[in-house]
Amino acid sequence: MLQWQENPRKKVPLMDILMRGPTMKAAVFHGKGDLRVEEIERRGPGPREVLIRVKACGVCGTDRHIFDGAEGAAKTTPPTVLGHEFAGVVEGVGAEVRGVRIGDPVAVDPNKMCGACPACLQGKGHFCEDMVGIGTTVDGGFAEFCTVPETQAYRIPKDMPFRVAAMAEPVACCLHGIDLTGIRPGRTVLIVGGGTIGLIMLQLAKISGAATLLLAEPVAAKRDLARSLGADVAFDPTTEDLEDLRRVHAIPPIDAAIECVGTTGTMRYAIDRTGRGGTVMLFGLTHPDARMEILPFDLFKREITVKASFINPYTQTRAIELLRKGKIDVESLIGAEVPLDDIGDVFRTRRYEGLGKIVVTP
Repeated sequence: MLQWQENPRKKVPLMDILMRGPTMKAAVFHGKGDLRVEEIERRGPGPREVLIRVKACGVCGTDRHIFDGAEGAAKTTPPTVLGHEFAGVVEGVGAEVRGVRIGDPVAVDPNKMCGACPACLQGKGHFCEDMVGIGTTVDGGFAEFCTVPETQAYRIPKDMPFRVAAMAEPVACCLHGIDLTGIRPGRTVLIVGGGTIGLIMLQLAKISGAATLLLAEPVAAKRDLARSLGADVAFDPTTEDLEDLRRVHAIPPIDAAIECVGTTGTMRYAIDRTGRGGTVMLFGLTHPDARMEILPFDLFKREITVKASFINPYTQTRAIELLRKGKIDVESLIGAEVPLDDIGDVFRTRRYEGLGKIVVTP
């Protein structure tokens, strides 16, 4: 008679466990507040898939939303291996793979579009009705290995550090937001929030031609880093008034404000401080149920355009190129590299709070 033994993901017969294929270590999300590092089966690549040995995987705000029980860009059904900002080395390829070879270093675009739904056929693939989200809807990069479609593995230069390549995904997302914001040379841009996303947006706004860059951030260390990355004025919005600063530094009205925190308070702040005819980009991810009050008459009188940005459609190649050419400094944004075994501390404790981008290194 077969004996049943607890498997990290489901109950299977003991004989199946003994006969299963190679295993790997992974951080599996089992539900709100429940992330466990476990030994699970390593899935080999299908005909058009590649097996990647993960070298670095960034911890995103979306991962924290999922851990806290909220929905990120897509709904996550436990048990799922989280992690969607990752890079590594191709360890195996399917029979029909032609674009990459074993040994190639790659960065992963986690959002796989179907290519056949109405949104995809209209060139709006990020609204795909059958989107596969690696690290959200299917197993991702908080693991020693991850199998992904060939189309999602982008080759990177052999001399690019994997911790840098893992940042291609957040840079790609920010690129989409910058594109929608429509920054023109000579404009004045306000970035609200000096975290990883805010400091990427700051750099993208600079190379897009912004003449004056302001950053609102209460943490002094983040303000100092923002100045080193190109901010003309970095200030504490809890103690300093933006209008006073504009007068002191002779700064024109704000043409574009990019909110990178994800709270209704900071979004309201960005809207209120945008000048007439300006654009507000609400980039930060809020809780799905968050609500805020907007005064239509105020938007009408100032002719304000309010926009939002969703994931990273068709921007992964551009992101990798910016990193390859050193146009975006992401090394300075990485606060710590954490072994996979210690990933629980990142989510459950305040040990890494305020350090910047956390990169998990399986």
